[in-house]
Amino acid sequence: HPALSTLPPFANRISHGPMKLSLSLRFPPANPPIAAIAAAGLAALEKPTGSTVLVRPDGKAKESVLVLTSPTQGSLVVKGAEAIERCVSRFAPGVYGSGDGEDPMVGCQIERMVVFAQELSQMDEKAKMAQFSVLNDHLACRSTLCGYDLTLADCKVWAALLADAGCVKRLSKGSGVIHLKRWWDYVSSCSAFAQAKRALEASQRKKPAPKKGGSFDIPLEGAEMGKVVTRFPPEPSGYLHIGHAKAALLNDYFARTWKGKCLLRFDDTNPEKESQEFVDNIMSDLKTLGIKHTPPTTTSDHFGVIAEKAEEMIKKGFAYVDDTPVELMREQRMNGIESASRKMSIDEHLRRWGEMKKGSEYGLKCVLRAKISMTHVNKCMRDPAMYRCKIQTHHKTGDKYKVYPTYDFACPIVDSIEGVTHALRTVEYKDRDQQYNWFIEKLGIRPVHIWSYSRLNMRYTVLSKRKLKAFVQEGTVEGWNDPRFPTVQGVIRRGLRVDALREFILEVGASVNDNMMSWDKVWAINKKKIDPVAHRFLAITRDSKVMMTITNFTEPAPVSAAGATTMDVQLHPKNKGIGMKKTAIGDKIWLEAEDASLFTEGEEVTLMRWGNCRITKITKDSEGKITELKGALNLMGDVKKTKYKVTWIADAADGSDAKRQPVSVTCVEFDHLITKPKLEDGDDYKNFVTGCSRFETHVQGEPALRNVRPGQLIQLERRGYFRCDKALEPGTDGTIVLFNIPTGKKKSMSSVGSKVAMKR
Repeated sequence: HPALSTLPPFANRISHGPMKLSLSLRFPPANPPIAAIAAAGLAALEKPTGSTVLVRPDGKAKESVLVLTSPTQGSLVVKGAEAIERCVSRFAPGVYGSGDGEDPMVGCQIERMVVFAQELSQMDEKAKMAQFSVLNDHLACRSTLCGYDLTLADCKVWAALLADAGCVKRLSKGSGVIHLKRWWDYVSSCSAFAQAKRALEASQRKKPAPKKGGSFDIPLEGAEMGKVVTRFPPEPSGYLHIGHAKAALLNDYFARTWKGKCLLRFDDTNPEKESQEFVDNIMSDLKTLGIKHTPPTTTSDHFGVIAEKAEEMIKKGFAYVDDTPVELMREQRMNGIESASRKMSIDEHLRRWGEMKKGSEYGLKCVLRAKISMTHVNKCMRDPAMYRCKIQTHHKTGDKYKVYPTYDFACPIVDSIEGVTHALRTVEYKDRDQQYNWFIEKLGIRPVHIWSYSRLNMRYTVLSKRKLKAFVQEGTVEGWNDPRFPTVQGVIRRGLRVDALREFILEVGASVNDNMMSWDKVWAINKKKIDPVAHRFLAITRDSKVMMTITNFTEPAPVSAAGATTMDVQLHPKNKGIGMKKTAIGDKIWLEAEDASLFTEGEEVTLMRWGNCRITKITKDSEGKITELKGALNLMGDVKKTKYKVTWIADAADGSDAKRQPVSVTCVEFDHLITKPKLEDGDDYKNFVTGCSRFETHVQGEPALRNVRPGQLIQLERRGYFRCDKALEPGTDGTIVLFNIPTGKKKSMSSVGSKVAMKR
């Protein structure tokens, strides 16, 4: 390469004048112009005094753009990687070999090397490596490719090699190309090339897959790290359901994200509906959900302050006591008609307020109302109620108070008092947000940010606590923790894992869009959680079974069982670490009658978790019903070649060994409580209650089921997943009760019959 011979060092590169220039290079992050960025790095070191160089990725840029600005000549816009490289290099002429005192041959060598680099960038990995020896020889007595300093030639060749992972790997070792490696290490270590390397690494970084469904990653207005305070304010008038779980997890999520805190406050403003039972169970459910909250408070803790604020509103003329009959008051609000009480004096309203606080006969007829506007377009602003008079014992304050604030009046006051920064409310409260802010303004208390999100609705599900309570009181269900209920306790008793519930809520997200979700999605997430850990067991239908006699049971292993009474079997076929179980075996076993009806003599079938067995004889009665089978074990047989894989249990009719006795099991399946996917306004839910939503199947299970404990999630092979609701006490007989866990599939996973599926 005679044209690449050693040349004298550069003279003064920046002696071309005091002109102040501004260079701005913007590029798309996914396609950075590596050589141009490297050249800009050199130009930044060599730039004329007073000039500036700015290089940055631009997520909105579709292509690389260079803007060169002169205070006297305006701006020049350059597009295209090659044009940008040359323009950037000329910004500091020495980078292009055209500085004052430069030998013209340097510029020519740079041009030749630039062309070589362009060809190099088009080569595949193997062809590039073939050029390593050429470059290595060229650099034997040189530190840079052209001249004595780094130029555009170095930028271009370095960029061409950097883009190929195979080349980078070989250069890191340097085997056989020590001069090229020396140059590579030198260039790569230069600060001028650092941004180019980072840009390439960023473009190659895998982007996280977009989240399915919704997201909680929504900014909170006015949020400051460490200062966000949210609150979860349940009314203790029922158990928490899946909709409340979303609200609780949402408040907990934002508190954790912003390193703040989540308050738990019981909204106990309606003594007619509340009880300590509900308080205790809400606390238990929040613990189950893993919600991190402050020690609980109650709205009733602030009843005294709230009453003082109410009296303050009366004295300021912002509230009045109305004795209008309820139906007439409702009609007046609808039609925008003012009550006759509205214009009475403040003294009269204070007198009436006194009657309300005493709980007198007259006071019971009165309501304290906010004086806003009876013609407001938002009907929630038409003089809403603030206080009602009730002679009802409160579960916490007893008979101390005869007046109780409405949620709408108490909430902004207590939020402000307790330091809440962000009140998260479902969109159904949107029309009442004006009311919330009006109370804060008139009382002159600290404002709170309101943030709205959609409520969670589930198909074929009632979430109204009033209706759920009616189901309980009418005996339609056995209680608030009934596995058909959408309560936290209900779905967990059904077999839903807490981590699956949390994942579902996070996928639903925190947007304001309506959520009408299917339970199938919930159970599909749950199945992924339980399948890897659920212990497997065998069971057959109690009243539909056929005995098979194994004629070669006592013959030696490995073809047969050599007369053994038990065998060790993994509790999970794909996870030996979970443990082992003892499975009873014998020369007489029970099979599903439905399975037996499919067999033919001479056919080989697989006895699950044991091995193959050849059907040698099928005996039928006069009606063609199979009464007995005979078979011969072939434990060395290929289970992949059999058509039928069937469940079975060993017979222990002689009762000689209690540990071999089958276990009585009741498998319970559940259907939806209502028959309509979504109840519309005006629908009476009672007209859509499912006639029968609980189905039982009695089965006999293998003896190892005696070890299953309450709450454990298991799988009965070919029947599905179950949660143990009632287990056997050690050393006792009885019946295990298992609740079937849905999997989210339209078709039941059970291959031996599902009563709910048959009904549908």
